[in-house]
Amino acid sequence: MTIDETARPRGKRGPYAKSEEKRGLILEAALEVFAQSGYRAGSLRDVALKVGMSEAGLLHHFQNKSALLAAVLERRDDHARDMIDFSGPGRKTLTDLIELVRYNSTIPGVVELYCILSAEATSPDHPAHAFFVDRYQDTTSSITGAFTDMEQRGQLRPGINPAAASRALIALMDGLQVQWLLNRDSVDMVEDIRGFLSAVATEPF
Repeated sequence: MTIDETARPRGKRGPYAKSEEKRGLILEAALEVFAQSGYRAGSLRDVALKVGMSEAGLLHHFQNKSALLAAVLERRDDHARDMIDFSGPGRKTLTDLIELVRYNSTIPGVVELYCILSAEATSPDHPAHAFFVDRYQDTTSSITGAFTDMEQRGQLRPGINPAAASRALIALMDGLQVQWLLNRDSVDMVEDIRGFLSAVATEPF
C-alpha cells in the first residue's frame, strides 16, 4: 500500500518559509553567542553578524530583545527535549534529566540567560512572562508524570507525593544554577540532583 502523493502535507513555501528559515538561523546563532558570551557580554550585534544582517533586520523577526531571548531559551528547550525521553519509564526520564543538568554545566552563558530572564519575567507585562508560565506548567506536569510512573512501579519511597517532588526538583535545579553561577567550584549540580532523586527513590540513581 502506497501513500497518495497528493495527500502528503506540503512544507511552507514562499516568503513565509524563507522568514521561518531565517528565524531559525537567528535563533541558532543567538544560542551560540549567548552560550559563549553570556547574557551581559553577548550582544544583538554579534548575533546579527553571524547571520549576515543588521540589528534592525534581526529585530524584524522578533518583537524586541526580550522576545528574542525568550525564543532562544525555547530553542534550547527544543534541544533539551531531544535529550529526554518523557514517553518511557519515569526512572529513565529522570536519569536523562541528570544528563541534561550535566550538559547545562557546559553552557554557562545560556544558564545565565535563563536565570536572569526567568527572574525578570515574573512581571506580568514582561514579553517572556507567558513563556515562563507555560514552561513551568509543562515541566512540572512532565516530571510529575515521571514520579507518578515510579510510584506505580514501586520505585518511589512511601509518602512521597509526585507533584510535590516535581516542584521540589525544579526549585532545586533552578536554585542550584544560581549558586553554580556565583561559585562554580563549590557546587556540583549533577551530584546534588542525583542525591535528591536518590533520596526520594527506593534505589539510588
